[in-house]
Amino acid sequence: MKRAGVRTSGARPPLALALPALAAVAFLALPLLGILVRTEWSELADHLRSPGTVQALKLSLLVSFWALGLSLLLGVPLAWLLARVPFPGKAFVRSLVLLPMVLPPTVGGVALLLAFGRRGLLGPWLESTFGITLPFHTSGAVLAATFVAMPFLVISLEGALGGLRPRYEETAASLGASPVRVFFTVTLPMVAPGVLAGAALTWARALGEFGATITFAGNLPGTTQTLPLQVYLLLQEEPEAATSVSLLLLAIAMGVLIALRGRWTGTPADRPRPEGPAPDTDLVPAEPAPGPDLPAPSTGRWALHADVTGFTTLTLDADPGTTIAVVGPNGAGKTTLLRALLGLTPRAHARLRLGDEDVTALPPHRRRVAWVPQDGALFPHLSALANTAYGLRAQGVPRAEARREAQAWLDRLGVGHLGHRRPAQLSGGQAQRVALARALAARPRLLVLDEPLAALDQTTRAHVRHTLRTHLTGFGGVCLIVTHDPVEAVSLADRVLVLQDGRALQDATPAEVTRHPRSPWVARMLGRNAWPGTATPDGLALDGGGVLVAAEPPRSGTPALAIVAPEAVSLHREKPAGSPRNVWPGTVREITTSGSRLRVLVTSAETPDLVAEITPQAAAELGLADGVPVWTSVKATETTIVTL
Repeated sequence: MKRAGVRTSGARPPLALALPALAAVAFLALPLLGILVRTEWSELADHLRSPGTVQALKLSLLVSFWALGLSLLLGVPLAWLLARVPFPGKAFVRSLVLLPMVLPPTVGGVALLLAFGRRGLLGPWLESTFGITLPFHTSGAVLAATFVAMPFLVISLEGALGGLRPRYEETAASLGASPVRVFFTVTLPMVAPGVLAGAALTWARALGEFGATITFAGNLPGTTQTLPLQVYLLLQEEPEAATSVSLLLLAIAMGVLIALRGRWTGTPADRPRPEGPAPDTDLVPAEPAPGPDLPAPSTGRWALHADVTGFTTLTLDADPGTTIAVVGPNGAGKTTLLRALLGLTPRAHARLRLGDEDVTALPPHRRRVAWVPQDGALFPHLSALANTAYGLRAQGVPRAEARREAQAWLDRLGVGHLGHRRPAQLSGGQAQRVALARALAARPRLLVLDEPLAALDQTTRAHVRHTLRTHLTGFGGVCLIVTHDPVEAVSLADRVLVLQDGRALQDATPAEVTRHPRSPWVARMLGRNAWPGTATPDGLALDGGGVLVAAEPPRSGTPALAIVAPEAVSLHREKPAGSPRNVWPGTVREITTSGSRLRVLVTSAETPDLVAEITPQAAAELGLADGVPVWTSVKATETTIVTL
């Protein structure tokens, strides 16, 4: 089996590129080879054991580890700020971070001297107030090493944070975790490779620092004379010893780079599924009924009132226990609505009341609004049980109690036996159940689900939908579900909210929306033909061209929507005669399967496209195929007109 990333083509690289590349490798390798060739191997141990070298090595380790500590203390928050917070002057701040990497080290030392020296900007104040003198002191060497090394940590970690999708942090906030808790329990663990890579590079750079140190801190044996400065002195007096110490530094640097194996940015990636057994079935035993060890559905009751302004503008009221399906085309404002209720977007603002409490001014982690994203956003570094207990722990519930209640919720959703597994070891349906258990365990007052079943196959989706419907029945708050699936909207929701261009186009029961959809998109989502137009005495003048005759047209001039079921469209190879009032020529463009029937897309230059639903036998008798000319007919009595 060929590994990914290995060139498998037999074509040779062009010489115009290969030769300069080889020259570059040689240019970089020859100086290192020179050290290896010129090293006096027989005297290597003596050179490295000499008192001056041992003293300089100890000092270098002390300085480099202190520099690493300061870089972590200051650089990690700075990297997070650059990656997560928009603010004026960010480009300038990033330039300041990069500056020590491109600045000549001796210039950096001069700059440090003018800032922290005895005649510098802060030096006199530090000396008079705290008695601290940095130049020509070990602390000065630490400061110089930190100045030149910290950018490696910041840039590496910023890249890792940039690769971490914010939905993990946003989900944690919706479960009740404060920003600081989210940072230490979700963000840092997920970017740990970036932190480790940046820390290793920072330490290696601090260990090898020379120019800024000698300029700012001097070259005092036992105080500021680190190993690179010792090499500089030995080169003048004992070149062989200088080569041996240089080899030591080279070995340390190469060891760090080999250990990192190219993970300079540490960008987090989805962990691969293990090759071990990870059952993909979601057909689990029947869910246990609530008992003394299982948390019964919450007895709290929280009505919802929201006034949303911005890109999405609407007023939403719902009684406790109501489930609302939010539907609409892409860009209609569905996700913006959910994020406004969560307090996570500047595109829209929600004045939100849950029960008797106005939570408008509260940050996301204090709103008690739990969010389940489309992919669940389970924290990959935590087990299913720890994921489920996360919201309870964030709210201050003791660990044992939180884990006990989390296990009970996993049991209720039929995945209790998977509590020890990491998300990468779960199938799609199992992960979605765990994500739902985590949201319900957090004791929310409002539950928002963003296409929670979209990533599942049809069989798994049906089982998870049943589980979701069962547990929403006992939920005392309000649940909003964004979906593109008409089955989910009809089977899960008490109401269907139709959005278009950020406005509420329809808010009614699933039965009413199914019978009289007020949006062409919703009608098509439900499998109907839908054409907007303007009412005429005989029917509807369609916006896309043509006239549709209807049995009961509204008042002339009224904007309206014509809805025709696919099964009401008849197909003919010859122009039909008789009762149909709507007859159009067209061409078959697509034939798809819908259960035991076929759906045929017919296009026409005279009228909008329409879909007919027929049996496979009828299609065979008509000889239908892509490109075949046909006639379509619709009876006036089969047309429903909805005023807009």
